[in-house]
Amino acid sequence: MKAIGYVRVSTDRQAEQGVSLEAQEAKIRAMATVQGADLLDVIVDGGESAKSLNRPGLQRLLDLINAGKVDTVIVAKLDRLTRSVKDLCGLLELFEKRKVALVSVAESLDTGSAAGRLVITIMGAVSQWEREAIGERTRDALRHKRGKGERVGNIEFGYRLSADGIHVEPDPAEQ
Repeated sequence: MKAIGYVRVSTDRQAEQGVSLEAQEAKIRAMATVQGADLLDVIVDGGESAKSLNRPGLQRLLDLINAGKVDTVIVAKLDRLTRSVKDLCGLLELFEKRKVALVSVAESLDTGSAAGRLVITIMGAVSQWEREAIGERTRDALRHKRGKGERVGNIEFGYRLSADGIHVEPDPAEQ
């Protein structure tokens, strides 16, 4: 069995520190050993969001799949591959068409079975919900701060940071 591992971190800081990447790769290598797979490579996307499939490493992985050079893709955790249900379904469709199994170590899932495909689709939906919920909470918190007159991001022309270092106030010279 020819396998490819795929690892991803979303921030440049995580990519530079490498701990998360190394931990993901260790899990993938262990799973390949357990499954008796020949791990050809571990593809890395450092500082890349899972919101989109437009990532250099993932595109390389898809090229290998389309070229028929891979039987199995191993990820440490499903959300390393994608956080979009739509994208996950598209990937699963491609994998099935190319007879490629997707193995997720953390979730103990293998798309080689109907049950594995069902569970992985549900987990993809939960991952997408989590990403959207984080966005909503962030927007709500920023809206709340703005409503209290607190600084959020850059200060607009005509205003300055007040003496308390938290709130903004009109700047008479710029007004």
